[in-house]
Amino acid sequence: MLAAPINPSDINMIQGNYGLLPKLPAVGGNEGVGQVVAVGSSVTGVKPGDWVIPASAGLGTWQTEAVFSEEALISIPRDLPLQSAATLSVNPCTAYRMLMDFEQLQPGDCVIQNASNSGVGQAVIQIAAALGLRTVNVVRDRPDLQKLTDRLKSLGAEHVLTEEELRKHEMKNFFKDVPPPRLALNCVGGKSATELLRHLAPGGTMVTYGGMAKQPVIASVSQLIFKDLKLRGFWLSQWKKDHSPAQFKELIVTLCGLISRGQLTAPACSEVPLQDYQRALEASVQPFVSSKQILTMC
Repeated sequence: MLAAPINPSDINMIQGNYGLLPKLPAVGGNEGVGQVVAVGSSVTGVKPGDWVIPASAGLGTWQTEAVFSEEALISIPRDLPLQSAATLSVNPCTAYRMLMDFEQLQPGDCVIQNASNSGVGQAVIQIAAALGLRTVNVVRDRPDLQKLTDRLKSLGAEHVLTEEELRKHEMKNFFKDVPPPRLALNCVGGKSATELLRHLAPGGTMVTYGGMAKQPVIASVSQLIFKDLKLRGFWLSQWKKDHSPAQFKELIVTLCGLISRGQLTAPACSEVPLQDYQRALEASVQPFVSSKQILTMC
């Protein structure tokens, strides 16, 4: 293994409250990049020197060395930046599929999302910009708000708002200049999700892929009846179950193309040596941390 990030889903899995739980004892880590050292005599899909990423969750990437079947791995270009390779198989895949699978968006259409500084949020901003989509990006208020706003805009975010700003009456005028979003991406739940729904265009869809507030999604009856809003969920592991390995590989190839063209970069990252994993784990659960912790093994 070369590098592996700490994602919220990794923490959830360790806590035992994730939709997919490995058989114990288990190694943590659902994502990362490794370099093939040696292969068995009948292996044809990978060769020594290849960079590889997990084909599915639960592989256990927080380790220095491992033996895997070739079906468990996908080869990727070796010229990718290490951080991009290590964070390729979860957040960007989730972002791309949510943008493509729920509404037939056209260039100029608008997407609204909360937790916009998350790994998925940063990927949504960049992929949306590459597709010609406009984004309204909601974040929690914080001491370094301007710094965060500038960074998200440098990635391609058109608008960055706080949760409090989204609740203001003036937002009605805001959505006269910006087309009402047809797609909302919710990673928080609770009041934040309710606000996203309030601003969705009639017939629009809100996709929930996380619940950081640990609060339910509440939709008013009038929104469902008179605006015909749709509430959907997304889980990448389920998408993989419903699609072939070849389709997942095709998704990875598409994302690698965006990376090579400079249209998709890794989220803000902090590299931490594997032996300092406790420090990285503690940092990963702190509030207002926009930097993803990446364990490095090389």
